[in-house]
Amino acid sequence: MEFRTIKEDGQVQEEIKKSRFICHAKRVYSEDEARDFITTIKKEHYKATHNCSAFIIGERSEIKRTSDDGEPSGTAGVPMLGVLENHNLTNVCMVVTRYFGGIKLGAGGLIRAYAGSVALAVKEIGIIEIKEQAGIAIQMSYAQYQEYNNFLKEHNLMELDTNFTDQVDTMIYVDKEEKENIKASLVEFFYGKVTLTDQGLREVEFPVNLV
Repeated sequence: MEFRTIKEDGQVQEEIKKSRFICHAKRVYSEDEARDFITTIKKEHYKATHNCSAFIIGERSEIKRTSDDGEPSGTAGVPMLGVLENHNLTNVCMVVTRYFGGIKLGAGGLIRAYAGSVALAVKEIGIIEIKEQAGIAIQMSYAQYQEYNNFLKEHNLMELDTNFTDQVDTMIYVDKEEKENIKASLVEFFYGKVTLTDQGLREVEFPVNLV
């Protein structure tokens, strides 16, 4: 499992030609969850002129839905979706609430406004990459632990949950496809005198820098 999504839920707003655009962003993991979120925003902003939406669900972005919510066809939901696709995001729902300010934007202006609102939200909130990593528990002597930091630096790894008793017990998490290679490297590094135990999988979040 590996995918990109927003760092956290949030919202941003801006004013364009006296219309107020509020982009509400939420991590979602099912179509029902996305639709519940859209319904919640519509209830909260029932006086708004429009509550347009776009969401993508699934590790392979299998489900994509948009709504122009009364704006001219193709001027809101699809441009919003396009921004999510350009950033390779999934498991995310965006609702852009518009309070009309009296100045019409035209089709091109609407497309820029709705896409820009989502782009601003993505920039402000940030993106993370979620990977599934495999845990390896390591038992070693204190003498071995003195050298262990060299191994971590060489492989760009970080130790976790280290306990010091009559021996040293520690943990590392590695990409699933690298697990067997790392275990073999540990055995070689410690000349076969180390105990390794598989510890299952966990989700790890990595920040993604937006250029």
